[in-house]
Amino acid sequence: MSEHKTRSTARLPGLAVGLAALLALSTSLEAQDTDALNTVVAGDHRSATNQARDEYRNPVDTLTFFGVEPDHTVVEIFPGTGWYTEILAPYLRDEGKLIAAGYPRDPEVASAFMIQLNGTFDAMLDARPDLYNRVEVAELHPRQRSVLAEPGTVDAILDFRNAHNWFNWGPAEMLGAWHEALKPGGIVGIVDHRMDPARDAGNGYIHEKTLINTMEEYGFRYVGSTEINANARDTKDHPGGVWNLPPNLRDVAEADRTKYLEIGESDRLTMLFRKN
Repeated sequence: MSEHKTRSTARLPGLAVGLAALLALSTSLEAQDTDALNTVVAGDHRSATNQARDEYRNPVDTLTFFGVEPDHTVVEIFPGTGWYTEILAPYLRDEGKLIAAGYPRDPEVASAFMIQLNGTFDAMLDARPDLYNRVEVAELHPRQRSVLAEPGTVDAILDFRNAHNWFNWGPAEMLGAWHEALKPGGIVGIVDHRMDPARDAGNGYIHEKTLINTMEEYGFRYVGSTEINANARDTKDHPGGVWNLPPNLRDVAEADRTKYLEIGESDRLTMLFRKN
């Protein structure tokens, strides 16, 4: 069983989690069987490129911290090219359900980027129907209320490296859709690029306190956090923001590639919330 560390309350003054909540969270983690999840993550259906990201994304530890079980109904927010879908779909296939909430598909409202990304994701699903043909696809509009599932039917909503985007779009419609879809007491797991509290957020990075305050404003209770996706090598002062780091390496000169590869992927917050 992997060791999970809950953030010291000294790092988030005024945001301490109650002792009872921490004990309950710890008990849940210890009780969870990770064999099925480990088997999926080690599966040969995953590309070598995606497996190389495990060092930074720690999928087994992350999904275990969020308490995702094989019989859960899970919504994955903006799955991109399907890095986590590749894990979640086989894991949930037999007993649970995965709903991939991607960008709109109507060319009247979707940008060329959205259309292209949706096409890449669809091609991934089509390539392995034995693994992915039970994935349900939903449309998630960035700036208007979407319906992700029947109200009150979802156990968990997982959002990987998207919060810095929907913060800019305005969180009301996004979090309203999440709240409506979740069962009472349903959970939200968020991973995103973390900025230090004393520095201005931006360039893809967000503040933990801002995220917690926003989630609580829209009906979610902060449960806890973990350092499993932290990276102390990330200086967070890159000229092109978080996108200079791998896997993007956007606009990085050849002479600087080694420096950014040695840093690795960004320093990330990993936070668990529960629907009030």
